[in-house]
Amino acid sequence: MRVRVLAFARIREIVGSAERTVELAEGGTAGRVWDDLVREFPQLGEIERSTRLARNGALVEREAALHDGDELAFMPPFGGG
Repeated sequence: MRVRVLAFARIREIVGSAERTVELAEGGTAGRVWDDLVREFPQLGEIERSTRLARNGALVEREAALHDGDELAFMPPFGGG
């Protein structure tokens, strides 16, 4: 299955692009995509605990299942006011 991955702020700087498409086996999770990126870009491991994951616009946990055509965003902490 194909998942569109979006990277914001510091994460985008580390991976060198704001968007990429990844291929996953059925049953893939949001955390699996993150783990694959950390293997490719070890510096991401430093910000893992503060990174938020969102599937199709809604915040999810690492265990969230992904489906073909999903959009998965990795976002640093953010505040509002």
